[in-house]
Order: sequence, then C-alpha cells, then structure tokens
Amino acid sequence: YEVVIINLAMMGQTLLITGATGLVGKALVKQCLSQGDTVHYLTTRKSKIKSEANYKGFHWDPQKNTIDTACFDGVEVVINLAGSSIAQRWTKVAKASILSSRTNALELLHSSIETHKFPIQHIISASAIGVYPDSKTRYYEEDFQGTDASFLRTVVKSWEGSLKPFQSLGIKTTAVRIGIVLDANEGALPKIMGPIKQYIGSALGTGEHWQSWIHIDDLVRLFRFVVESKLEGVYNAVAPNPVQQKDLVKSIAKIIKRPLFFPKVPEFALQMLLGEMSAIALESQRVCSKKIEDAGFQYQYHELDVALENLL
Repeated sequence: YEVVIINLAMMGQTLLITGATGLVGKALVKQCLSQGDTVHYLTTRKSKIKSEANYKGFHWDPQKNTIDTACFDGVEVVINLAGSSIAQRWTKVAKASILSSRTNALELLHSSIETHKFPIQHIISASAIGVYPDSKTRYYEEDFQGTDASFLRTVVKSWEGSLKPFQSLGIKTTAVRIGIVLDANEGALPKIMGPIKQYIGSALGTGEHWQSWIHIDDLVRLFRFVVESKLEGVYNAVAPNPVQQKDLVKSIAKIIKRPLFFPKVPEFALQMLLGEMSAIALESQRVCSKKIEDAGFQYQYHELDVALENLL
C-alpha cells in the first residue's frame, strides 16, 4: 500500500513547452523529465519531432497560424519560451521577426485553446527585463510604469500584452522577466568570455552600466516554482545581486586566470559595429528579485563569483 502511494506521488503532470530546443527550453525540459513530468513540445522544424513515452514533439508554425492541436492532450500548464533571438543585427526584417515571433506564438496558443476549449489552467510566458528603461540609478521592481518607446520595450510590452486574452478564458497568466542567463555553453557568457580567453577582453562602454543576471539552474528552478506555486502576475527572474558590466568582466577574467590589458571599448565603436542592437550590450538595468523571493523562492546562486565558479 505504501509503495502505491509513493509511486502516485512521483507521477508528474503533463506540460506543454514552446521554445523547448532553445537555451532555457532544453534545461527546463531536462529538469521536468527528471521530476517525472511528461513534456509535450512545439517546434517549427519537423526534423526535431520525437515521440517517446514522456517526451513528445508536435509541429506548429505561428507565422502561418498552423498547429497540431494534439499537443494539448492531457495538458493543464503551458510554458511559452518561443521567440526569435534578439542577438542579431536589427534590420527592419529582423525587428519584425523578433516582435511577431513572440506575439504570434501567444495568439495562436490562445485561439487554439479558445476554439477547442482545452482545459488549460495556467500559461507561463517568458518575458524580458528589457522592458525597463536604461538607467544607472533606478532599481526596478515589477510595478514600474515607464513611457520609453524604444524597440526592446515595445517588444516586451507587446509580448506581455499578448498574455492578457488568456485571462478572459479563466486561465492564470504569469510573465517571467528574464535577465542575462548565465550558462557555460550557450548564450551571453561564452560570448563575453571569448575575447577574455584570447587576452583581448575589456569592459564595454563605461563599464558602469548594471547587468542583472541569473544562473541557468536558478532560472529553471524559478519556472518550476511558478508552476508548482501557481503564481500569477509578473515576476523578475534575476539573481539578488546585479553587477556592473566592468565587474562581470573582471570576475570572468579572474576565474579563468586571464589578465585584462585592453582599454574599455568605446560606446561609439559598439554603436558603429552593432547599430541599434548595441542597446543589448550598453543599456543599464538594475532589477530587483524581491517579489519572487517574498513568494518563497530561494536562489542557489546569489553572488556572481559563486555562479561563475560553478559554471566555469
């Protein structure tokens, strides 16, 4: 009798994850499977579709408004991580793709759930701290209301706005505003670390702009916490201790034992090289993690040095 109870306790739920093959998605899928959950995932590439006992892929194309609705079978929670990378030169075409890939994905999920009346209880969508304006002095909490009309803020506001229609269906909605995700193999950290390893690393711009980061393991645990605690609303997904960009570079150099010879890269040089996209490297967002901590979430990696030592 006790064995039966233990087995039932270990049985997980079925989650639908979009963007499951990206940096965050892959780590989240691994965590969910290890917890006994069944994962359904949506992909635009049919070659990436797998069908296993607890891991099943389904095809969709938000740009063409097509989706295999079998993906919703048995699902009560949807985690949306879909969206094309912002780490590309912001041409007119790229900017349109960055925006539409986010809003179209949520619109297609909504219309499918509404049309077929799938019993989805909760949708949790990635968002970004790019919603907060560039500032070296502000300390941003989730209730900040700004009027900045830059491209990044326009994207994030539209992204989060696409969540609101789910509420009229009685579905709980959560937006997770993600900071710079630190991972050993993908994302921002290898790009920052590359020049440092080659002895040509330096701070960007003045180096005094704030960068709010989060260890990939903490981010995955935070998503799980939102699911299990059934949290609604907006939450920042950043470690409790943001750092200035110059200190991030120094910490990486110290851990991988490389000197920093070169002067700081001037802002105008980055703007010439990257154009409008230089905002990713130069904007300052000091973001607060208090709300998610007050909800009961506990970070494993509070300090940058400890996170970097673990990863590197």
